[in-house]
Amino acid sequence: MAVVCRRITASSRTYSLSALTRCLQEEAAAIAVAAERLSSSQVEKALVLLERCGDQRAKLVITGVGKSGIVARKIAATFSSIGLMALYLNPLDAMHGDLGVVAQEDVCLLLSNSGETAELLEVLPHLKRRGTARIALVGKPDSSLARGSDVVLEASVDREVCPLNLAPTASTAVAMAIGDALAAIWMERRNISPADFAFNHPAGSLGKQLTLTASDLMVPVAKVQPLQPNTSLQEVICKLTQDGIGSGWVEDPSTAGLLLGLITDGDLRRALRDHSAENWASLSAADLMTADPITVNADLLAVEAIKQMECNRRKPISVLPVVGPDSSGNLLLGLLRLHDLIQAGLT
Repeated sequence: MAVVCRRITASSRTYSLSALTRCLQEEAAAIAVAAERLSSSQVEKALVLLERCGDQRAKLVITGVGKSGIVARKIAATFSSIGLMALYLNPLDAMHGDLGVVAQEDVCLLLSNSGETAELLEVLPHLKRRGTARIALVGKPDSSLARGSDVVLEASVDREVCPLNLAPTASTAVAMAIGDALAAIWMERRNISPADFAFNHPAGSLGKQLTLTASDLMVPVAKVQPLQPNTSLQEVICKLTQDGIGSGWVEDPSTAGLLLGLITDGDLRRALRDHSAENWASLSAADLMTADPITVNADLLAVEAIKQMECNRRKPISVLPVVGPDSSGNLLLGLLRLHDLIQAGLT
């Protein structure tokens, strides 16, 4: 009996997988057919309006009801993330004051599968009166909404993936795909760079990689007390422990703030290894420090600093002094630790 149950379960799982695959293929086919139905001239008109929107720093206002409203929100979020100011407008709220967010130079994208959505048709004459350009993304190109718009993007489907041919499935997938495609082409034409994209995604992985600098993540020099070349071994250990940074810097006695050397836990261990125990009491910071540590500038991207930590002329290191401009180029601004880079999610 147990064997039979396992066979039935496996067969059911295979059936579910094949049914899911079929639905996905049907949605993909609907998108492919929609791509063929789109009018190239209408698409170009829509893109011209979107480019004008970007040039004039105007808004893309996107509206829809029900499932189309959810798709509208997603399209608005996508355009906002790539640098075109976009927002979702609830058409019901629009008729009760929110229409005030729409300006003459804006562009309005209206989503409706039927093209006869009452809430959108009520808003349409008021958009016309303002002189706001209108793009209809509709399932029926001969609908009232299409006739009242400047540009019509056909998003029709032969049937929904829903077995009842009722729930918006293929139609919403097509509308979403057209919105994504408009955004992608707008990015191409505006030459949006990874740095531009990161500007609106500062908390994302890419945003951090392209925006965070050494100065953003370093421990400021004010939090790390300097050591002098003649500081004793015992005092060095106390200072390294007291600051909790795990490293210390040696200041040039002739110039305040000038980096003379760096002492890490590794430097300390190597110095104790290389000197006999009876000589430890005579060791000073000058004996322990790395006299020419690798340094980075404050405006260096943090991800580039990681590369310098991992691939340098000596060996992988965990602390980088961050220096600023002066006659010698070694005026210390802070210490950049691998620990802080890891906490920032960069490695």
